[in-house]
Amino acid sequence: MSAFNHYIDGEWVSSAGAARNINPSDTDDVIGEYAQAGRAEAEAAIAAAAQASGAWRAGGVQRRFDCLDFIGSEILARKDELGRLLAREEGKTLPEATGEVVRAGQIFKFFAGEALRIPGDATASVRPGVDVEVTREPVGVVAAITPWNFPIAIPAWKIAPALAYGNTVVFKPAELVPGSAWALSEIIARSGLPAGVFNLVMGEGREVGQILLDDPRVDAVSFTGSVGTGARVAAACSGRGARFQLEMGGKNPLVVLADADMDAAVACALNGAFFSTGQRCTASSRLIVETSVHDQFVEALTSRVKALRVGHALAEGTEIGPVVDQGQFDKNRRYLDIGKEEGAALVCGGERLERDTPGFYMAPALFAGTGNHMRINQEEIFGPVAAVIAAADLDEAVAIANDTPFGLSAGICTTSLKSAARFKRESRAGMVMVNLPTAGVDYHAPFGGTKASSQGPREQGRYAAEFYTTVKTAYVGA
Repeated sequence: MSAFNHYIDGEWVSSAGAARNINPSDTDDVIGEYAQAGRAEAEAAIAAAAQASGAWRAGGVQRRFDCLDFIGSEILARKDELGRLLAREEGKTLPEATGEVVRAGQIFKFFAGEALRIPGDATASVRPGVDVEVTREPVGVVAAITPWNFPIAIPAWKIAPALAYGNTVVFKPAELVPGSAWALSEIIARSGLPAGVFNLVMGEGREVGQILLDDPRVDAVSFTGSVGTGARVAAACSGRGARFQLEMGGKNPLVVLADADMDAAVACALNGAFFSTGQRCTASSRLIVETSVHDQFVEALTSRVKALRVGHALAEGTEIGPVVDQGQFDKNRRYLDIGKEEGAALVCGGERLERDTPGFYMAPALFAGTGNHMRINQEEIFGPVAAVIAAADLDEAVAIANDTPFGLSAGICTTSLKSAARFKRESRAGMVMVNLPTAGVDYHAPFGGTKASSQGPREQGRYAAEFYTTVKTAYVGA
């Protein structure tokens, strides 16, 4: 069985512990053994990043461009191989996994260009004979802590801008999906970066992650994951004055008005709620439907949900892969019980499915007859589970859409420009979709939400500079 080590200070480093990476489509398939870091490895990675920081921030932007462009080009050239690995370890269908790999390559290529376009300003002072220069400088050492549901794209949109703007990186991926993270790190290791600029440490968040949060040499932490862990990140960083960026949960509404194209609305709901096995923070978990078309929508969507093909992520024709692991599967099932106890009607799905290989296969589940106050409509489930809520009109639909602790993504299906404009204006989400699924964003546009979904500057696109740089103002006299 292949063994995969950490990457620290330009060297591949082993550690005493290791964990198996299991295929959720076939639990008999072990992808490899991945090293598990302890305090020694985490502190060595931080030390290497701190040591390399000064020279890297002072180095030329052409080198940053060359390294990032190399990484992006190799990712794209190997998209089929890397997509297969991603599907195998996370459970996304092969087309979805390959698409994610392509996105990661595009992110690195985008930020290669941004390394040459770091913004700044020059302006006249109010004092004669004085000029004012505003420049952006690297933050320093950045810890990138990433989740399991996008095991190469989310690391890319943290690591690429960090490096482009002259920071050094310590990368800790989720324990469930070390394979894609290691493959990405192996490419980065051959890109020409000086030793210590990029470091990979794999291991449990409660140990390795906490060390990254507490170490004063780590200047900034970019985290994507649960709300509870995000709160701990914020508390630790605030306590020592470190910068932090949090992307957390979502309970995203898709509003369907009576004037919507019904086929298009059902397609948006199906994609947003169930593709990627519903394991997306932008998934459409609340489907808010105008009363006059409620029954028609539920009937049409139920038919489409029942027809979804659930199977091995690598199998041709699979539309929905397995749930990522037993823990997530059990959580999904608990919420099905909670929904039924609260009085919701389980229209279809939720049962465990048997396939040719042992895996965490779950039939996509749809609730109807639900109220927004129910736990299934207030708490993030993070699985192939969606609930339909009836709304009398647009007024009530907007009120329900905003009645959530979260505010990541929100969508509306309508043929009315007036209704769409109002929803865009009144939605309390960071991203709004019109006649599109709530999940699915571009790599060059800002990503992030409001309320409990996000804290700190936006990720992706040019807005990433707000987190990965600091602003310096210089006054120059004649």
